[in-house]
Parts: sequence; C-alpha cells; structure tokens
Amino acid sequence: MEKKCSAVVIGVGPEQGLGATLASYFATKGLHVYIAGRSEDKLQQVAEKIRQKGGSATAVIADATVERDVAHLFKIAQLDGYSLDIAAYNVDSNIPAPLLETDAETFTVLWQQNCLGAFFFGKEAVKAMKGQQQGTLIFTGATASLRAKPPFTAFAAAKAGLRALAQGMAREFSPQGIHVVHAVIDGVIDGERAKKQFPDYVKAKGKDGLLQLDAIAETYWAIHKQHPSAWTHELDLRPFKEPF
Repeated sequence: MEKKCSAVVIGVGPEQGLGATLASYFATKGLHVYIAGRSEDKLQQVAEKIRQKGGSATAVIADATVERDVAHLFKIAQLDGYSLDIAAYNVDSNIPAPLLETDAETFTVLWQQNCLGAFFFGKEAVKAMKGQQQGTLIFTGATASLRAKPPFTAFAAAKAGLRALAQGMAREFSPQGIHVVHAVIDGVIDGERAKKQFPDYVKAKGKDGLLQLDAIAETYWAIHKQHPSAWTHELDLRPFKEPF
C-alpha cells in the first residue's frame, strides 16, 4: 500500500488568504494538510472548508517564532505517519515606519516573524525530508526580499535574511533531494488582509493589478512537480500590469 503524503503550511489565517489557499489547493491534490497559525478559530474554519471539499486537514495552533511550537507541529505530522511532500512557510508581517521611528522591539519582532521563524520551520522540514531524500520546502518572500525602500527598511532587512536562509539551505540540501524554493511575491495579493488594510489601493489596482490566490497556489504546485534536473530555486510572481 502506497504511503499517503502530507503538506505542512504555517502562517494560515483567514480563508481568503495565501496560507489557507495553499492548504486547500494541496488538499485537492490528495495531500493531508497540517495547517498552523495562532488563531484557533481561523484554523478550524479553514480545516472545515477543506473537509467539506473532500480533503483532509489537521489544525495545529503554533507560533512560528517559538521553536517548541514549530517542533511540536512537525512531531504531530510525523506521529501520524505521513510522508512529508511539501512544507510552506507563509508567515508575513509588515510594520511600516521611518527608520528613526523604528525601535528595537519593532525591528526584532519583524526579524523573528519573517526570518527566525523560517529558520525554525526550515530545520524541522529538512529533518522530516532527509530520510526520504525528497520533498519541497517553499519560503514566501516579498518585493522587499530584493530591495529595501522606506518606510519598510526593517521589514526588508528581515525578508533579505529569509532569502539568504533559503539560498543557503538550497545549496546545502538540494544534493540530498530536497527542493528549496524562495518565491518573491512582487505585488499585492487579492486577499482579505489587503482589502481590510488598504481598500482604496486595492480598488485602484483593479482585479488585473492584484495577484490571485489560486494562481499563486497553482504556481507553487507546478514548482513542486518540477523534475529534479530542472529545479527552480527563486522565482518572482507579479500581475502583468505591475511595473518592475
């Protein structure tokens, strides 16, 4: 009997968010998905939606910046006996502030959420994948991963750290069969958070000016299915109307 595969997605929030969309999409491909985040209510809503569509999901409350939480998440997945196919780090936190108004606490929190948590997550994912010598580890980056621009300098510093982490892990673990990917989201995602935080901007962009959630998930899956002779490590995703 073939061993069933799983996916672990951390940074799962509202149903109309990238984390939830990735989890739902992976479930449609037959994977059991472990969804992790800090809000039990949101996790249960997403898990229930996945089950209603015929998929299977386990919700795990976890703070990506707490090492024991991340270790516990992967321990649950391991105890269930599934082979880990995909692990996606989708935690994204941004606090805009001019540099002279950025205190040490803000800088540290951004680094913890965007970089340190990815380090914890990446380590546990690799531990789970090394024995099977296969698996895809995806880190969701941002425009700021490549260039810093005020008032997002602290955010960019953290995202640049995430990119460096992904590069180092790719060079170390690709020869062991683990596909490490850094996906640069170069634009605004058409999700709940953007619509709540800056509705006027979203309206001005229009549907063609926003990244669609399902399209991102389809791209992540396509990267996962690449033949190992032609792996992508870094890619950038943006709407066709987005200047760059």
